[in-house]
Amino acid sequence: MSSVAAVSFGRFQRAFVGSRRGDELATRAARWAPRKASFWWRDDDAVAPSPALDRLLALGPQPIALAVIPAEMTRGLAGHLAGPPWVGKVDVLQHGYAHRNHEPPGAKKAELGAARPGVVIREELSRGARLLAAAFGAQALPVLVPPWNRIAEPLIDLLPAEGYRGLSTQGAQPPEADSRQRGIRQVNTHVDIVDWRGGRQFIGVEAAIDLAVAHLAARRQGRVASGEPTGLLTHHLVLADAAFDFMAEFLARTGEHPAVQWCAARDIFARGTGFASA
Repeated sequence: MSSVAAVSFGRFQRAFVGSRRGDELATRAARWAPRKASFWWRDDDAVAPSPALDRLLALGPQPIALAVIPAEMTRGLAGHLAGPPWVGKVDVLQHGYAHRNHEPPGAKKAELGAARPGVVIREELSRGARLLAAAFGAQALPVLVPPWNRIAEPLIDLLPAEGYRGLSTQGAQPPEADSRQRGIRQVNTHVDIVDWRGGRQFIGVEAAIDLAVAHLAARRQGRVASGEPTGLLTHHLVLADAAFDFMAEFLARTGEHPAVQWCAARDIFARGTGFASA
């Protein structure tokens, strides 16, 4: 770490330590004892090895689920993730097919929306699943992450027949939610640390911790699905230094907490049967 980066990180550590919400995060986690306050980590838009990706993966020992864009991934990505030091740390999820918007002007962006016939979308997804299986083998889980976290509702019911066992979007689910009744396990993320409407900047320490604390509290109080681990969402290609610093400290502090458990996607989605490679 350069001297400039070290100074920046030192200031960040002091800000985190002095953060009222940082203290509350530890308190909220402690209230789960003797159970565990479970977390998981998803990073979107992976396509190739890069300094930003390596920087992210090196932030902590916690398992990470990389949402890979099948049509855009390079040949080198699979080999990079399969070897040391990342072997065993990374699970691969399917981030749509090409991460392209197909909705009409004025509508919210979506690749898996209602603007195209379902059969066309299913063919694309199947192609993408085969690409991931061929590249990553068992490291690729049959879990779909829709680009922009949007998917047309009728498509969800069709996913099990296409071989998917999991779905992940953004936002807390209601307490009565049980996606397994639809033949698929849905586990979302809840703490997106990027301000997409504010120039893709880091949302800030207090705001990020607020989101984590709020979801932990809502789970304990039964206001959202309590069995869904609190999901941290990053996008390594757009993270600023402040966001990387936050992640390093957040992972370190939660990793040390006796009431916190970081979960791997392979366990959350109960990997048993992967995609067929052919």
